[in-house]
Amino acid sequence: MKFKVLVVGTALLAFSFTQVMNAQQAKGEPWTIPAEYKKMANPVAKDDASIKAGQMAYAKNCASCHGKTGLGDGPKGRMTKTFPGDFSGAAFQGFSDGEMFYQTKFGRGEMPAYDKKIPDTEIWKMVHYMRTLKK
Repeated sequence: MKFKVLVVGTALLAFSFTQVMNAQQAKGEPWTIPAEYKKMANPVAKDDASIKAGQMAYAKNCASCHGKTGLGDGPKGRMTKTFPGDFSGAAFQGFSDGEMFYQTKFGRGEMPAYDKKIPDTEIWKMVHYMRTLKK
């Protein structure tokens, strides 16, 4: 019984700490995305294979900040000055595929640019995966 109380207490403490840390993070400024990217279509076919590849690339490159399910609650993300964002919400999901591609490729501030680290095709696959995070 004492063990259960300890486990539940520890979990509640960790959750509370996460909520306090997220409350202290600033909300990011709106993105300025060139028109050419807003209209850009994803050239990668959306299928199970591309989504799975996007999930693996996301886990490797994005989850540490954006969290496993895109809630902005990754361990590194909790330490940033700016909240990494909630990929499951309407605001993020409202971006076009091209806008998501641009943000990932070029980054800004605490969001690193991946243009020299990840091939464009892999970024497009991550866009397909990020669409699956919608609530």
